[in-house]
Amino acid sequence: MSQPPGQQPPQGGFGAPYDPPPGSYPPPAAPPQQPGPYGQQGPGPYGVQPGPYGNQPGPYGTQPGPYSQQQPQGYGYPPQPAPQPPQSGGPRGGGRLRGRTGVIVAAVLGVALLAGGGIWFASDGGGKGEKPAVGAGHDSGQPNPSPSPTVDQGDGKGDGDDDGTVTPREEAAAVNAERKPGEAKLLWIQKGGVDLADGGEDVYGPWFAGDTVVTAMYRHITGYSVADGTVKWNVRLPTSACAAPTQPTADGKIVIGIEHTTASDASCDNLQMVDLRTGKLGWRKAYVRDGAWDGLSDLAMAINGDTVTVGRTSRTDAFRVSDGKVLFGKLPGNCQPFGFASGPVAIAAASCQTAADDHKEHQVQRIDPATGKVQWTYKVKKGWQVEQIYSADPIVVSLKQGEEKWGVLVLNANGTYRTQLSGGPGNLLRQCDKDLRVQGSNLDSCVGVAAAGNAFYMATGPVDVKAGEGNKVAAFDLSNGKFTWAVSSPADQALTPLRVEGGKLLMSLAGTKSAAGGIASVPVTGGDWSMVLRHPVAAFPFERDFINPFVSYSGGRSFFTHKRISGSNDEEVEARSIGAFGN
Repeated sequence: MSQPPGQQPPQGGFGAPYDPPPGSYPPPAAPPQQPGPYGQQGPGPYGVQPGPYGNQPGPYGTQPGPYSQQQPQGYGYPPQPAPQPPQSGGPRGGGRLRGRTGVIVAAVLGVALLAGGGIWFASDGGGKGEKPAVGAGHDSGQPNPSPSPTVDQGDGKGDGDDDGTVTPREEAAAVNAERKPGEAKLLWIQKGGVDLADGGEDVYGPWFAGDTVVTAMYRHITGYSVADGTVKWNVRLPTSACAAPTQPTADGKIVIGIEHTTASDASCDNLQMVDLRTGKLGWRKAYVRDGAWDGLSDLAMAINGDTVTVGRTSRTDAFRVSDGKVLFGKLPGNCQPFGFASGPVAIAAASCQTAADDHKEHQVQRIDPATGKVQWTYKVKKGWQVEQIYSADPIVVSLKQGEEKWGVLVLNANGTYRTQLSGGPGNLLRQCDKDLRVQGSNLDSCVGVAAAGNAFYMATGPVDVKAGEGNKVAAFDLSNGKFTWAVSSPADQALTPLRVEGGKLLMSLAGTKSAAGGIASVPVTGGDWSMVLRHPVAAFPFERDFINPFVSYSGGRSFFTHKRISGSNDEEVEARSIGAFGN
C-alpha cells in the first residue's frame, strides 16, 4: 500500500495536499464488513457511475439504464394539510437561502452551508399563470387545479402552433434532413410549456424508469417516452418542487422535496413520492425544520435502497420510500450527517458542532440507511471540510480548506485512509461549486467526474476558444492516487466524463457549428478515444440553446436537459426543455 503524498503541494490541479489526521494510515487489515440491509459492497451503480455525477452529471452526466424490476403499483394521493412549523426554530419561510444575499447571510452567521446558492421561485401572487395545455395530461386521480404545461404530444396529428414559429417536430425534421453519413438522428424535442416568473425555476432529473424519462419543474412532473418523446403522463404537484435526489429507487420511485404551501415565501419542508413509471402520486409528508441552522440550510437529498434522506447543515431525516415511514432523525451525539450520496452504499458527510457553534469539524461516515446506525467514521483533519462525494463505491471525496485549498481523498471500503490524488495535467475543473446550482445542494451531483474499480476520472477545462485549445480528461490510480494518463479533446470541444461501462470510459463531447458533438469512449487503460454516438452537426443550434446543459446517456440514446429554465418575456414557454439523439 503506497504511503500518502508528502507535504509538498502536488503537481497538477490540486490546491493543497491533504495531511490526514494521525492514526488514519497506514490502514489496518480490513475488518469484516457490516452488511447492513444491502449486503456486501458490490459495484452497483457506483462501479458503473459515480454518484451521481457519474450518475447524472450536469453538463454531462448520465442516469442508469432502464430498470428490469417489476413495474410497481400506483399509489393514491392521501390529502392531508401540511402541519405548520413551530414558531420557535429558525426564521419563518426560511426554507432555502435565496440568491447571493442568502449566501452572505450564511457567511455572517458562520454556517458551513452545503454547496448551492439560493433560487427564486415563481409565485401565484404577482407571478405569471400557466398557459393552457395542447395535449391532455395524465389522469393521476388527484385534483388538478391548473392546466398541464404546453407540450408537443408527438402524435403525428399536427403541432398546434398557429403563430408561424418553428415547432419542435419541424425543428427535428429539419436537422435530420441535413444529417451526414454516420450521424445519429435528433429523435425528438419537447418545449418547456410553462409560463414562469422572471426568476425562473430549477429543473430536477432527468430520471429513467423503464422506457420513461422524467423531469420535474415548478409544479409539474412529466414522463416522456425515451423513444419518441411522447408525453406518457404529466402530473400537477401540490406545490412547487424545491429539491430532489439524483437517483430514483431501483423500482422507479422518486421522492421530491416540495414547498410547504403555494405562498411565495413557503418553506421547503414537505416530501412527495412519485412513481416514475406511471406518474401516480404516492404519500406526502411534512417534517419540521427546527432552529437557525436547519431553517437556513439548502437540502441535500439522496436515495439509498428504500430510504430517502433529507440532509441539512445540522441533521438528516430519513424516510422509507415505499410507504413514507420515518426511519430516523437526529442521531445521538454532536456530529450529525448533513448529506448522503445516492446509491446502494450509504456514504454520508457529517458536521460536528463545536464550541464556536460553527459546524466546521467534518467526518465521512458509512450509515445503515434503514436504522441510522453509524457503521464506521473517518474524521477529516481539522480545518478541512467535505465539499462533495465524488463516488460512494469506490469512496472518493472532495475536501476543501477555505476557498483556496482543495484535495481529493480516497478511503478504503472500511473507512480507513487509502490515499489522495496528486499530479495530472493541471486545471482540473471542480464543477460542484455553489454558484453552479447543480441539482441543488446534493453531495453527489458533480459534473465531469467518474469512478469505477481502481480508477478515477476528472475533466480539465474549460476549453480556450480564442486559443483553439480543447480540454483533457485525466485518469488516476486509486491505489496510490497518482495520475496515469489523459486524453485530449479537439479544439473548442470539451470532453466530460460520464461513467465506466464495458471496460470503457464514456464521455460527452460538446458540439460546435462545424464539428459534431455526441458520446465518445476511451478504454479504461487509456489510448485513443472514438465516437459512440455522433450528433448531427446541424443540431448545433439546438444544443447551443442549452446553456451549461445536463447531458445524460441511457439505452444508446443521449438526452439534453436544462438544470434551470429562466422566465423572461414568456420565452421559456417555447424554449426547448428536453431532447434526445439516437439511431
